[in-house]
Amino acid sequence: MRTKVLVLGANFAGLTAALAVQRELPGEVDVTVVSASDHFLFNPSLIWLPFGKRDRADITFPVAPTLESHDIEFVHAAATGVDPVAKKVTIDDGRELGYDYLVIATGYRNKTDVVPGFAENANTITTLAEAERTGDAWRRYLDDARGATGPREIVIAATQSAGCFGAAYEFLFNTSYQLKKAGLRKEVKLTYVTSEPFLGHFGIGGLPHGEQLLRMFLKKEGIEARLSVGLDHVDDGALVLADGERLPFGFSMVVPPFLGQEFLTTSDGLADDKGYVRVRPTYQSEKYDDVYAVGVAAAVDVPWQTPTPVGIPKTGFPTEVMAHTAADNIVAQIKGETPTHTKEFGDIKAVCVMDAGNNGVVILADKMLPPRKHGVLIPGPQAHLMKLGFEKYFLWKMRNGHVQLP
Repeated sequence: MRTKVLVLGANFAGLTAALAVQRELPGEVDVTVVSASDHFLFNPSLIWLPFGKRDRADITFPVAPTLESHDIEFVHAAATGVDPVAKKVTIDDGRELGYDYLVIATGYRNKTDVVPGFAENANTITTLAEAERTGDAWRRYLDDARGATGPREIVIAATQSAGCFGAAYEFLFNTSYQLKKAGLRKEVKLTYVTSEPFLGHFGIGGLPHGEQLLRMFLKKEGIEARLSVGLDHVDDGALVLADGERLPFGFSMVVPPFLGQEFLTTSDGLADDKGYVRVRPTYQSEKYDDVYAVGVAAAVDVPWQTPTPVGIPKTGFPTEVMAHTAADNIVAQIKGETPTHTKEFGDIKAVCVMDAGNNGVVILADKMLPPRKHGVLIPGPQAHLMKLGFEKYFLWKMRNGHVQLP
């Protein structure tokens, strides 16, 4: 009987892990992917969607054809429970799916109760639906601003415990760029609010000269900043900071913290109360040798304390590295070998391109988390072009299942 590998999730981590295992053991394994979404989403491009630079068709593709062309079964359903002792996953139609090895790559959900009023009054871009809703708000804002019928202030924020600061910065600078294109930049007060202890912390502890570079960017764009502060609540038309300052806005975008999936918290010893699975450097769960967790689903300890809590970004490049490490270890186990492939999250290279409209910054470091030997930020318009090119390349790569490529 062939070994059953079950993967929960079909985005960066899940698609990578499933295709990598199948590629190494064709004809020897039955790989099944279960996902609540039947489309792959290139999340980094959500920063452009509200401004009309992308729509969902530009940054998604159906995963079933990709998986089926590689002899992988796709089940379009949401997982609702994991029994790691019985080696079964329950899905939302009531069925139970058995496995020999399980990869949890279920991504994130927004912590919508991070502060009162967030769910009711805040716009965000961390999901496709939310980014589309934020696009509606942006278009209303432009209409009101051009007609001088509403407040013109804009506030972009990353709350306490948020980890996706890169998206907050990108959206901030893209907002400034779009205001210039609309002829409104000089008339609009643009403010950045962040829980980071300093500009350019990014949730990874910062990089050499990063703070100076980000200060230069903000000064050049005429953007005010509020650092090391959380939100108290979100009103209809104002962010109220933890220190009591009230920032009125005609438009805002707020990046919240992420959580793992709630159903994971009910599995015996599998996940913490946030839905994150504690893992070893092999990305096996700490308790179960045949269960892996990769991407946002894997718990990562924050190696510092800051006056206002900050999280750690686990999306993008680190997610792929985790998925490949897990896949290599599953292949080893199926072959009867000990899983020895390891890559501590903090030791994964930092590779990121921060877009700023028609400019940007390339961020490179030898390790995601300090202590590091090397780290550099390279500003310039080439960063914007690199991000455009990478988007096209990565969507092609994943649509065609070429996960062996960089």
